[in-house]
Amino acid sequence: MIFLKNSYKVVAKMLGGNGKVKVLQIYEKYYLPENLQMHMLRVAACSWLIIDHWNGPQIDKNAIIRVLLLHDMGNMLKIPEDFWKNENFLKLRQKYFVKYGTNEHELNMEIGKVEGLTEKELTILDGKRSRKNEETLKSASFERKICAYCDQRVAPNGVVGIVERLEDAKRRYKDRPLSVWSDEEKANRLIVCSLEIEKQIMQFCELQPEEIRDESIAEYVEILKEYEIK
Repeated sequence: MIFLKNSYKVVAKMLGGNGKVKVLQIYEKYYLPENLQMHMLRVAACSWLIIDHWNGPQIDKNAIIRVLLLHDMGNMLKIPEDFWKNENFLKLRQKYFVKYGTNEHELNMEIGKVEGLTEKELTILDGKRSRKNEETLKSASFERKICAYCDQRVAPNGVVGIVERLEDAKRRYKDRPLSVWSDEEKANRLIVCSLEIEKQIMQFCELQPEEIRDESIAEYVEILKEYEIK
């Protein structure tokens, strides 16, 4: 059983929650559905579990948490227009759709910047994408490795293993034009790199991959709902 190692006050201080805007308020500002909110909370919670059991090189804990709490904001472009019968949502979605089309990553970067991510954090956000797994594997940044790994452990319905998560990505995106997942050889290489990234992280972590699961991150998720981004 994995337990939260730090008290709430200690953790809040560690995470630098000195602002006044909670992450849930930001999610509501962009009309994000609960499943997308939960995905980002779970991914950030996985990273916090790793951070709590980390004994490796010094890492910027706050940067990891902040990036992952906002890493999929651009997915609002995927929300159908009829999801919210709300005029403000429709205007906001149309504004971003006109500018970015279906390129949710570019919108991720813009929203991250608007909501206070630093240049360092934006660099991590850009680099953590699964399509860049080979570069991430070679990178010296454990912030980038942890962010990439945690995102690749969380499926739409919760925490799963790397292979299960990325094989699902292959199935879902194989027909998307220009997707790296549409090329079987490249997709398999990305999965191999992700497993190697997992090994790099676990050599400095007092955890086994199978200990990262929904039950072990549940308490982190609840505390992160109170996290103040800015």
